[in-house]
Amino acid sequence: TSTSAPDEAKRHSPELLRRWRLILGQYAMALPPLGGAGDGELDETLGYLYDREYSEDGREQRQDVERMGGGGASTLTVPDWINRLQRLFPRETYEKLEAEALERYGIEEMVTDAEVLSRCEPSLPLLEAILRLKAVMDPGVLAAARRVVREVAESLRAALIQDVDAALSGRVRNQRPTRRGSLRSFDPKVTIRRNLRHYDRRRGALVIERPWFSRQIRQYADWRVIVCVDQSGSMLRSVVHASIIASIFAEIPELHTHLVVFDTQVVDLTQQVRDPVEALMSVQLGGGTNIARAVGYCAELVEQPRRTVVVLITDLYEGGGPGRLLARTQRLTESGVKVLVLAALDEEGRPDYDRDLGQRMLAAGAEVGAMTPKSLVRWLGEVLG
Repeated sequence: TSTSAPDEAKRHSPELLRRWRLILGQYAMALPPLGGAGDGELDETLGYLYDREYSEDGREQRQDVERMGGGGASTLTVPDWINRLQRLFPRETYEKLEAEALERYGIEEMVTDAEVLSRCEPSLPLLEAILRLKAVMDPGVLAAARRVVREVAESLRAALIQDVDAALSGRVRNQRPTRRGSLRSFDPKVTIRRNLRHYDRRRGALVIERPWFSRQIRQYADWRVIVCVDQSGSMLRSVVHASIIASIFAEIPELHTHLVVFDTQVVDLTQQVRDPVEALMSVQLGGGTNIARAVGYCAELVEQPRRTVVVLITDLYEGGGPGRLLARTQRLTESGVKVLVLAALDEEGRPDYDRDLGQRMLAAGAEVGAMTPKSLVRWLGEVLG
């Protein structure tokens, strides 16, 4: 289709014309055909994905086509296409194209074919697609999928763990060490430094006259953090980040961390919380939601209300009436439990939730909003500190 953009491009360099031709694909009727070396392969590779956007008469059809439908006549297969992406484009570009294939066009073969899955670049969209489709994967594909989930989970953990350290462990490094403590709170660095004067040169050994301990472990003694996540399909990205955060918190000594997921039923994944891969592969994405039941279950885990935090991650589209949810939330907050309701937990922190119910949860004593994972870590650090 001729547009003002190609017309404008005609007055510019051949390279700009070439770029417009690659952008518009087979519908760039107002532009000359591609002629550069390798341009045909580039055009076919991009067309394999983006020609799905339109039917042959040029009308938009993406919302109406079948999952693997397409407007072009390309003979490329998904494995061929993945190979070309990695050969023709820089990493940042082919990662975006793979994400488009999964999120925009629903090319499910990327996660249901073991050969394709092994060639895909591990990414958050790929992990999400795996979680949506793991129920239909055969054992061979599932094994490959687990490797992808682990690699992405470890990458997300690595990006967050320093923030957790700064928000929690790091803040107590300025506290004075103590001579008493448990084996868990033994501080080897301080112990070595303070016993250097007892170094025995003849034996070539450091004599530990007195061990030293850190009080940072005791700062979180008896604190309980309950991460409760809506596992309905729209909350999938929040489920991923919540599982990663919970796994990091579970490694803090003497901090009791629970991970609970729910739809119309409640599933306690605390036994798997230290391994986010097992936790994520246990998630069963559903459609219904009973938030009140989940909050009721969390209430049963509370032992010391004033040393308990409940992080409820949900879009607040309650399947039942909101009365029980509000009543249970108010009982928790009045007892001293800190309740944080997050409508979204992802990199953007953009909420899509029932704002009316959110206001009523706020009136019941909860804090309500949306956060990035780093923001949640900082918030928890302030509460626990």
